[in-house]
Amino acid sequence: MKKATAWILSAAVLMTLAALPGYGQTAQDVLNKMIDAMGGKKALEAIKDTSITGTVELVQAGMSAPITVYQKEPNKIRVDVEIAEAGMSFIQAYDGQKGWGTNFQTMATEEMSDDMSKNISHQALGNDSLLNPQKLGITFALKPKEKIEDKDYIVLEQTLADGHKIIMFIDPATYLPYKLVTKSLDPMSGGEVESESFLSDYRKVGGLMVAHSTRVMSNGAEVQRLTITGVTFNTNLDDALFIMK
Repeated sequence: MKKATAWILSAAVLMTLAALPGYGQTAQDVLNKMIDAMGGKKALEAIKDTSITGTVELVQAGMSAPITVYQKEPNKIRVDVEIAEAGMSFIQAYDGQKGWGTNFQTMATEEMSDDMSKNISHQALGNDSLLNPQKLGITFALKPKEKIEDKDYIVLEQTLADGHKIIMFIDPATYLPYKLVTKSLDPMSGGEVESESFLSDYRKVGGLMVAHSTRVMSNGAEVQRLTITGVTFNTNLDDALFIMK
């Protein structure tokens, strides 16, 4: 009788644990649920290019500016920022092999150093990094949950082929990313910093969930706030847009 009671209690505990978000999941399980939450595999596979418009606030400089981000699968990106009050415009881009853009010291357009080029190549990765990670040498590992403001988040670690890591804090209620943590190079100083991006205000665009607000922290200090005002997919972006002229 005691053995039967113990077995029933054990079974009840296991059933309760199994009902808890994240219990017994693998990294692939979490990745699949995140893909589904974002809109699903078919919807993500259908995206060939993305154009984003919005406003970026440079918190420490006390300025804001229009920003346009172009991304083309599988690994091209271009970011244009225009600061009208300072009469300046900046470009940061990756053409699939090499990074280039505006030198913040000289304002000249030039190829990036190898380190900066490698840094922006991580940002250029598209949906294949989630849908077909093995093809790109990318792995995922499930880490212990972490608490942020009294809420336990699922933690998924993405390791790129070159060893670069991106830590994703995933909301267990929605399975959408809430926070991303990684090491990156500061384009102004060239030094490595810990970058934290907080994503919010998710809205459905073309069948996909897109975060329309992002706060970026660098070494614990807020440096940017990005507000998205427009998102368009599959406008047949020309490869020439990503090539330095």
